[in-house]
Amino acid sequence: METHPFGSFVPNNCRYLLLGSFVAKNAVNSEGEGQYNWYFSTKRNQFWPILENIYQRTLKTKNQKQDLFKQLGLAFADTILSCTRKYNNSADTSLTDMVFNDQAIKKILRENNIEIIYFTSRFVEQIYRKNFKELITKYSNINLVTLPSPSPRYAKLNLNQKTAVYKKLMPKVTLLWVTRKPSKQ
Repeated sequence: METHPFGSFVPNNCRYLLLGSFVAKNAVNSEGEGQYNWYFSTKRNQFWPILENIYQRTLKTKNQKQDLFKQLGLAFADTILSCTRKYNNSADTSLTDMVFNDQAIKKILRENNIEIIYFTSRFVEQIYRKNFKELITKYSNINLVTLPSPSPRYAKLNLNQKTAVYKKLMPKVTLLWVTRKPSKQ
């Protein structure tokens, strides 16, 4: 049984929630650093390249990724807290004996004014609709949006097509304008 190593990421004043399934196999390298230190950490996953294309910025480090999520007001959590892998790979279809991350997701919804929940695949949407029915009812004003899977295994759309869909659906970066009082001279 594997337990999720990262927890949730919830910036202040978030209005959006991105839900994934479960971290990739070997998502943390032996030193606990480098590419394998946060969500969507496998080299082949297209999530970060898609967001780099949309938001026109480099997203190589955990801090760069978290800064973007803060600017977007986007929280992130996985729907699965712990599970077993039927096969020795990162495929969602390999996940069994799932324990759902309901406490963390409930807390995010309770403590934030979430407008949209984004699912990173149909698989994640199905998990949520089947196992989080009470949250769908309780928070019926929240829009539910399914994105194409960023997994390279999802080859129905290529990277450019996935990017176009994400660009249309994902939140825009909002700039905060600060009004300063003129200085007295």
